[in-house]
Amino acid sequence: MQRIVIKVGSRVLTEAEGVAKIRLLELVKLLTALLRAGYEVILVSSGAIAAGYSQIKLDREDMINRQALSAIGQPYLLKLYQDLFDNFGILCSQVLLSSDIFESTKRTAHAKNAINRLLESGVIPIINENDTVSIEELVLGDNDLLSAHVTHYFDADILVILSDIDAYCDPYQSDRVLSLVSTPISEVHLSKKNTTSSYASSDITTKLQSANFLMQYNKPMFLASGFDLSDVRSFLLDKVQKGGTLFECSL
Repeated sequence: MQRIVIKVGSRVLTEAEGVAKIRLLELVKLLTALLRAGYEVILVSSGAIAAGYSQIKLDREDMINRQALSAIGQPYLLKLYQDLFDNFGILCSQVLLSSDIFESTKRTAHAKNAINRLLESGVIPIINENDTVSIEELVLGDNDLLSAHVTHYFDADILVILSDIDAYCDPYQSDRVLSLVSTPISEVHLSKKNTTSSYASSDITTKLQSANFLMQYNKPMFLASGFDLSDVRSFLLDKVQKGGTLFECSL
C-alpha cells in the first residue's frame, strides 16, 4: 500500500472572507477517492488563520492576532473537514506538531506511532504546525517544509503539494504559470550536488527547498494546482501526468 502526503496551501483553502468551502469539498472528494483506491493518506493542511478570521475580524498583520486566529481557526477548520468527510463515511483526526518535533528521535517516534495507528484504522490524519505556540511557520512558510519532513519521517512514498502555482517553470523566465512568458516543466531531476532554490522567487522557494530535502532520501515530490484538481487526479489515480511538475532524485 502506498503512503502519500497531500499538502494544501492556505491560498487554495481561503477566499477574501475566510475558507473556500467549495475547494475544500473538492479536496475532500479527492482524498476520499485516494483512500478508496488503496492509498494511505496524510493531509498537511494550512488555512487555520483564515478560518479564524472568518469568525472574528482581527488584524492579520499582527503576529499575536495571527496566533489567536490560529487558535480559533484550528477547531473550526477541523469541524469543516469532519463534516465533509462524514458525508463519505470517513473519519479524520487532527495532529498538531511543534516546529522542533523532528529534532527529537523519541518525539518523532511517538508521533509516527500515532500516525501509523490512525492510518491502520482507516483514519485520515490532518496535520498542521501548532501556530498558537510555535510562530516560526507563521513567519517563514506555509507548511511546505513541514510536509516534506512528515513525508520522510512518517515513511510516506511521495509528497504532493497543491498550490496556487500550477507547475515549476523555467527559472530564467518566470516561476509563475500565469505569466505569458513562463515555461512549465513536467519533470525536474535533482541531485545532491545542486540546488534549485538559489534562483527561485519567494513564491516557490519553500517548495523547492522541500523537494531538495526529499531528494536526500530519494523521495519524489509532485507540485500541481489546488484550484483545478484534474492534474493531481490524473497523476495519482490514472497514473498519467497531464500537468504539474514531478521532482525526482537523479543520482
